[in-house]
Amino acid sequence: MLATQLKYDLLMFSRELFYLVFSIIIPPLAYLFLGQLFGDQMYGELSYAETYTPAFIILITFTVIFFAFGFDQVSNRANGIEKRISISPVPKRVLLISNILKSIIITSCGFVLIQVIGIAIYSLQFSALSFLSSYLFFILLNAVLLVISSAIYSLFNQEKSALVFSIIIFQVVMFTGDFSFPVSQMPNFVQVIAKLNPIYHMNHLFTNVWNQLFSFDKNSLISIGYVLLIFAISLIIIQITNRKKV
Repeated sequence: MLATQLKYDLLMFSRELFYLVFSIIIPPLAYLFLGQLFGDQMYGELSYAETYTPAFIILITFTVIFFAFGFDQVSNRANGIEKRISISPVPKRVLLISNILKSIIITSCGFVLIQVIGIAIYSLQFSALSFLSSYLFFILLNAVLLVISSAIYSLFNQEKSALVFSIIIFQVVMFTGDFSFPVSQMPNFVQVIAKLNPIYHMNHLFTNVWNQLFSFDKNSLISIGYVLLIFAISLIIIQITNRKKV
């Protein structure tokens, strides 16, 4: 039953042009475009590929989970699909697990796609140890983002308002998550917004893990603490919204 539902969910994702454009098409194109502009630059001790390969993996992860998982919840709620699901013979737990697995499979494809582009175009060095540690941390970030996304989109009942929010938040994350131009070179108010953006912190943590530069220094501890705080708040929001449904 789970395999059938997962196959159906993946098929439906492939038919949604909105999801494909924002999560599968735009990030790799932006990765290639920025590489043409800044591919020869160094970012501290890291090259463009070492800095932006993990960054665009996180961007794909964010867009897939927020659009294909979070926004889907609002769409199902607004169109009455959620009520029909509740009386369907398919257990709700199976549907939830299928949605989670769908997101992880698609983000994992993004993980591989961006890395292959980095190796083929920017001569990114491949290391089995780095790949394994990065992927394990990547799965952990997937879990955190799934909870945050579920909490945020549980606050929406109208599909249009959730769609507007999704488009706006994509732009905010794109410019304040260190996915385009370095936040450190942007105006102060943008840097302040970036520090409030949990994706910014996830990006830096993942980049350090990817390049085997992670250490429990002040910046890492602040980032971990902030992400855990947002995660805990998200769990509370999910519990409150679930109680209201009962």
